Amino acid sequence: MNRDLAYPAMWTDVVDLRDFYGASLGQVAQRLIRRQIREIWSDVSGLRVLGLGFATPYLRSFLGEAERVIAVMPASQGVLPWPPEGPGLTTLADETDLPLPDRSIDRLLLIHALESTEQIRAMMREAWRVLADGGRLMVVAPNRRGIWARLERTPFGNGRPYTMGQLNRLLRDNMFTPVARASALFLPPTQSRMLLRSAPAVEEIGRRWFETFGGVIIVEAAKQIYAGSGLRDAKVKRRSYLPVAEGFSRVAVPDGE
Repeated sequence: MNRDLAYPAMWTDVVDLRDFYGASLGQVAQRLIRRQIREIWSDVSGLRVLGLGFATPYLRSFLGEAERVIAVMPASQGVLPWPPEGPGLTTLADETDLPLPDRSIDRLLLIHALESTEQIRAMMREAWRVLADGGRLMVVAPNRRGIWARLERTPFGNGRPYTMGQLNRLLRDNMFTPVARASALFLPPTQSRMLLRSAPAVEEIGRRWFETFGGVIIVEAAKQIYAGSGLRDAKVKRRSYLPVAEGFSRVAVPDGE
């Protein structure tokens, strides 16, 4: 029996994601994961950064530094306008058909996406296509060995978790070369204020001694430009894309319109 059958692909609704990151536990998780992201991507000056999935909690730190920041939210998840101030930087699209030119993105952050999609290879192919030669992909995914993947009270408990070895193989199979890795969320998903305040200390201990058991695994990978053509096969139907209107949390995008 395939072990992944116990972990069906499942998109978390965008409103549930927003509510999670608006609560105390989500804010702590955001800070801990963002710290690892920024340690790997410490300088994005002049680069074009794309977040695919629900990446907006982690994209804010790139605003004002990157040349351009874009958030693409999959149609099965739903979309929310972001940022609350200034022009909107989000769009709704199918994760296998991104409304972006070939080689137009320098850094692509994939979070709340890989564990949710049923079309992993097609999504990874799109990530390869839109990344510039020399571009980098960063994947944040639930750790199969961590406690966060076993509890459904957070978005990291939904969908298909991975081990570090599984994620590295998946990236290599889809024309990416892993170049850096990290772990985060060693604190259990608790509502205890005392434990949440101790999160930075627990994180340091976990990263040093218990790296295998973090709640999420993070891998940065380089695009293999020698692996093949990034051109997609022609499609019978093309999907439509809509900008996000203020005040809407979900937009339906039927084919053929």
